[in-house]
Amino acid sequence: QIARIKKSCRRCEKMVQEPAPSRPIPGSMAGPNLLSHILVSKFDDHLPLYRQHEIFARMGADIPESTLVGWCGRAMKTLQPLIERIEAEIMASDLLHADDTPIRVLDRSRRDKGLGKGVKQGRIWAYVRDQRPWAGSAPPGVIYYFAPDWKEDHVLGHLANARGILQADGYKGYAKLYEPQTDGAPRLREAACWAHLRRDFHDFWVSTKSEIAREALDRIGKLYDTERGINGQTADVRHAARQKLSAPKVASFFAWSEQQLLRIPGKSDLAKGFRYGLSRREAFSLFLTDGRVAIDNNPAERALRPIGIGRKNWLFAGADTGAETLARAMTIIETAKINGLDPQAYLADILDRIHDHKINRLDELLPWNWAPMAQAIDSQAA
Repeated sequence: QIARIKKSCRRCEKMVQEPAPSRPIPGSMAGPNLLSHILVSKFDDHLPLYRQHEIFARMGADIPESTLVGWCGRAMKTLQPLIERIEAEIMASDLLHADDTPIRVLDRSRRDKGLGKGVKQGRIWAYVRDQRPWAGSAPPGVIYYFAPDWKEDHVLGHLANARGILQADGYKGYAKLYEPQTDGAPRLREAACWAHLRRDFHDFWVSTKSEIAREALDRIGKLYDTERGINGQTADVRHAARQKLSAPKVASFFAWSEQQLLRIPGKSDLAKGFRYGLSRREAFSLFLTDGRVAIDNNPAERALRPIGIGRKNWLFAGADTGAETLARAMTIIETAKINGLDPQAYLADILDRIHDHKINRLDELLPWNWAPMAQAIDSQAA
């Protein structure tokens, strides 16, 4: 409850009253602290809304689950201008990590048509900018997009304006992005993931104890030994170290891989692993010639880990709109976390300020620029 005192002038009897403060959701009783608690509990702590409803009920606050759903969606609508600024910043990077993961989404139309139990498989895509491993100046960030299926059109739309280097797995939908343009150069150069390649050999070694798979793991492990020593160094330092220490090992690995393919069954999983690496030799070697490029795509895989944890709790999204809300919420929460912020404190502050904040100063509320309101007032006064 907000008390606004009315005062009147004794001479002219004119009534005056302080304007009502803006609400994060116009016309709603939900304040910024309550909304931030609900959002972080749902999208960071992975606490489904029906459980939050039960918790609030035990505390004497009967907030219907449908109301909680509405608050989440409308809060994301309030934050949409800020989320769009994060997206614009991250997607403008000339070096991106990308990955995706499945998510179950309720689709009652499928059940009505007799197509299963009314659940479809959508995808959550993550795009990460992280220059910290090579001491870059741009702040880290991650954005998420929901797609109702795994068609390449979604990726091509996400990366329509992207230029530079894309570090990702071997998903076929990326292929058109690597094709030469009219000037002969591709819009994006492919950087492959050594961790993904290593996983193929690791899985085969675990199941068969193959000596060849074990040697492949050892050879790749030596590349990572070098990477541990140069993590956080400048791109030039990383490039020099890789040329001296890693380039000979990579050349040796691929020469050895070609020899092993002549010795093992062509249809085995081990052979598939070797062929995967050899077919993308240029992409696997790009990190040797550019010190900014990581040896693997682990930043994107780490960004998707919260989705995997969340799936075990909320099981599925209630609709496409719910999955889109999830993607927007994860964008702002995970970007806040990767910049070292407490997501609940950050969300509470910007939800309280965003309606009254000048649109031409919106960048002040980005996670890497944000300062709590008290600090912002002090800095302006100074």
